[in-house]
Amino acid sequence: MGGGGQQTESSEPAKGDRGGPGGGRGGSAVYTWEEVQKHCHRGDQWLVIDRKVYNITQWAKRHPGGIRVISHFAGEDATEAFVAFHPDPNFVRKFLKPLLIGELAPTEPSQDHGKNTALVQDFRALRHRVESEGLLRARPLFFSLYLGHILLLEALALGLLWVWGSSWSLTLLCSLMLATSQAQASWLQHDFGHLSVCKKSSWNHVLQKFVIGHLKGASANWWNHRHFQHHAKPNVFSKDPDVNSLHVFVLGDKQPVEYGIKKLKYMPYHHQHQYFFLIGPPLLIPVYFHIQILRTMFLRQDWVDLAWSMSFYLRIFCCYYPFFGFFGSVALISFVRFLESHWFVWVTQMNHLPMEMDHERHQDWLTMQLSATCNIEQSTFNDWFMKQISHLTVVCQTVYTVFICLFPTMPRHNYHLVAPLVRALCEKHGVPYQVKTLQKGITDVVGKLRTSSHLQLRPGQDKAKQFDR
Repeated sequence: MGGGGQQTESSEPAKGDRGGPGGGRGGSAVYTWEEVQKHCHRGDQWLVIDRKVYNITQWAKRHPGGIRVISHFAGEDATEAFVAFHPDPNFVRKFLKPLLIGELAPTEPSQDHGKNTALVQDFRALRHRVESEGLLRARPLFFSLYLGHILLLEALALGLLWVWGSSWSLTLLCSLMLATSQAQASWLQHDFGHLSVCKKSSWNHVLQKFVIGHLKGASANWWNHRHFQHHAKPNVFSKDPDVNSLHVFVLGDKQPVEYGIKKLKYMPYHHQHQYFFLIGPPLLIPVYFHIQILRTMFLRQDWVDLAWSMSFYLRIFCCYYPFFGFFGSVALISFVRFLESHWFVWVTQMNHLPMEMDHERHQDWLTMQLSATCNIEQSTFNDWFMKQISHLTVVCQTVYTVFICLFPTMPRHNYHLVAPLVRALCEKHGVPYQVKTLQKGITDVVGKLRTSSHLQLRPGQDKAKQFDR
């Protein structure tokens, strides 16, 4: 069990070897899980990778993936996450050397918090097999054609107006085509953001900025810092920004009870499954995301992403100003965002919102990812409609989530090859997974919002009984 036992006299590090806030000081000490787990605060952060103990307190501020995603593993074993997020772990390890302060004592288990050792080892063996069989290598033609169909949709939408004019019917058709290209560009930038397309990380970063910046008008750094947290700790309150509802909704089974006990009622939560249709799908991208992206770029002085974003709006106005004028072009892109937002919300929420949501439970990588996502049955439409961020998976049905979550750097065209292996591993260790139809996935979103709203405490209701439920 993790956290057991005190340090023995022989394991006490020499003076100055424990490592100060700035990083490692030799790395000759040995520690118990109990001691490592004490260093999980903002100003004092340790983590473990392959039994090595690192002091990341200062490094976290310079972490390329953002300070939050690495800080979410403070006081924990981060081996699976480290390997999953870095295409070349050996290259990254050289940056860890100055941070090394010691290793786990020989009597300590490799897994913390009592995780299933056999499951963790079997998953590592699966990871090794995936790498040896080349399933992490992308086919450039696949992604080239995917980018091509996005650019073709953009060209066709504009050509439609040039040839036949800007009548209401043609403007609507143009909007639908642009919304489709925007949604598909979201899925493609997701691939680049996960470093799953090009061999060199730098090329992935540049192409992601082109797709999310020039083709969509958003920020790559904003998306990366937000989305990496989601993959690191999916459906974990205070760690996954995707379940931060800003008091607009109460989610899962625990949050409604907590709000009820504290008598927090910022919204009429008993109607949240109804007002979701008014402020969820219609407003997420055109309002909330838009404001957050601009605010983040200016606060962080991210002028590179801002330039990419502005190039999108310059292109849009140059292309559509002759047909609609300035305000008409603004109305067009706003309507396109409105349509895309519905697409994005339903695709992403059907995989996560009906699933388990809780505070940190320190689960192993496989169990954590599967408990936070579900599978949608395979079809040609589903594959195209949900190609992205949507994480579907496990069986050879629509294979996104677990493979994006378990193997973030795996190119999507290889998901079906690893599907039977993941399914066998889940069956071996009794890890549950769900497979739903697209229709059920959508209805479960509304059903879960309704169920969560009913879990709030009523005045005078016994708190203990509510928690027992």
